[in-house]
Amino acid sequence: MQRISVQNLSKSYTVGHKGSQSVLDIVVSLFTGREHKKPLLVLDNVSFSVQAGEIVGIVGKNGSGKSTLLRILVDILEKDSGEVHLSGKVVPLIQLGDGMKTRLTLKDNIYLACTLLGFSQREIVEKFDAIVAYAELENFVYTKWYQFSLGMKQRAVFSIIIHTEPEILLLDEVFSAGDESFRKKTLTDMLKFAHAGTSILMVGHGLEILEKYCDRIIWIDAGKVRADGKPTEIINMYKEHVT
Repeated sequence: MQRISVQNLSKSYTVGHKGSQSVLDIVVSLFTGREHKKPLLVLDNVSFSVQAGEIVGIVGKNGSGKSTLLRILVDILEKDSGEVHLSGKVVPLIQLGDGMKTRLTLKDNIYLACTLLGFSQREIVEKFDAIVAYAELENFVYTKWYQFSLGMKQRAVFSIIIHTEPEILLLDEVFSAGDESFRKKTLTDMLKFAHAGTSILMVGHGLEILEKYCDRIIWIDAGKVRADGKPTEIINMYKEHVT
């Protein structure tokens, strides 16, 4: 079963530009405050698909369009053209702790995040202890979010995510923080999700993790799909390109 289908996807931004400008352009800019701008193509005719139970990694240099792609998949950004089809319950973990309130406690943030993810109050109550225990934060239930380390925040957010039972899981650099033992636990559980049919799309710079856990790797370069195939093969190609 195909969970993710992306066909001919393109996205551009308008950015400030100080290239060759006429004297008139410079004078107008000084008096009006209007900046000379040009379009920047971030994604250029990108196409790929992800099957149920497949773990697909995306690699590419910073600015290559990886995170923009994920944000389009969850409607944070609008595409310029192309088609995107997602089949199943989508749970994104695109920015660590995004949406968490710094002055709220861990308990309050769990209730808030779970509500936003569609949990009923009853479901939150039923799963609350399991979420806290998985994150190994039983002693910090009433601690304010701003007092948490990056690793603690990662554990809390990932624990919430895995208790949503997603059918499509979108991950952006989520394994770059936290302690090694928790990282191994979450990666092991990620494999369990995939074996149960969850499709996982992961963006990251941790090439060893991507090579070990992904079924396929997609290399995006300057907004285009440069290669799509077996992890070791694609990662070796990517390493040769960036070194």
